[in-house]
Amino acid sequence: MKKLIVLLAFVLFAWGFVWVNNNWIQTTEYKVASERVPKGFEGAKIVQISDLHNATFGKNQSFLIKKVEAANPDVIFLTGDLIDSNRYDLQTSLTLVDALVKMSEVYFVLGNHEVAINEIDEITEALEARGVKVLMNEATEWERNGETIQVAGINDPLMNPEMHEDELVHEALAETKLTDSFTLLLAHRPEVFNAYAEENVDVVFSGHAHGGQMRIPGIGGLWAPGQGWFPELTKGVFEKNNTQLVLSRGLGNSEFPLRIFNLPEIVVVTLEKE
Repeated sequence: MKKLIVLLAFVLFAWGFVWVNNNWIQTTEYKVASERVPKGFEGAKIVQISDLHNATFGKNQSFLIKKVEAANPDVIFLTGDLIDSNRYDLQTSLTLVDALVKMSEVYFVLGNHEVAINEIDEITEALEARGVKVLMNEATEWERNGETIQVAGINDPLMNPEMHEDELVHEALAETKLTDSFTLLLAHRPEVFNAYAEENVDVVFSGHAHGGQMRIPGIGGLWAPGQGWFPELTKGVFEKNNTQLVLSRGLGNSEFPLRIFNLPEIVVVTLEKE
């Protein structure tokens, strides 16, 4: 009888541990400072949502929506992989988007899963119909307090797999025709950070690494696409030359179905002027 009770307790603990690791959304806050931030954007809040992969958090995404609402965003960035190419369900993402567009302006860039499913037109048209600004190798202006900064987005390199990722980044950024304004770039993949830095982009928002999927306490992420085992870029803010990279652990899962020691997260970035 004691063995049965111990076994039952272990099963319940394991179930609870896995549930929390895959459903308990964490809000991670960063401050990004630059002397190039216009005064009108001092204190502006950006909420980044990445790698949803059709995951659901409460009925009609209620838990996730409440987390974003609580952050009181001035703008929301969707940095790719809203859907999962292995179990395509656009409506799950649109339920979330319908709520997000009521909070603030929303910007979106493609991830590798949007490209892989070969439904780019359906996805982007549905988002644009809801007022989302889809950025496909293009830039636009975000206006606040009478001043503007540049928000740009580039396509995922899977759009042209025959070219090297770094080359595609340079080509995509050339197509966006960036100005000298302070620039926030939405780009799904962090592993090409060097290319972003070579282009002197001010701040890049990426996902894709899923925080390393399984994290080993004291060591870090176990594996990330494009980086392999024990990747360097899995979460946080990184800096190289004049470029800062904001990297989200994301929300959902893809090929591997579980997160371990790696809570789903939304990222909140507050802009500061140095």
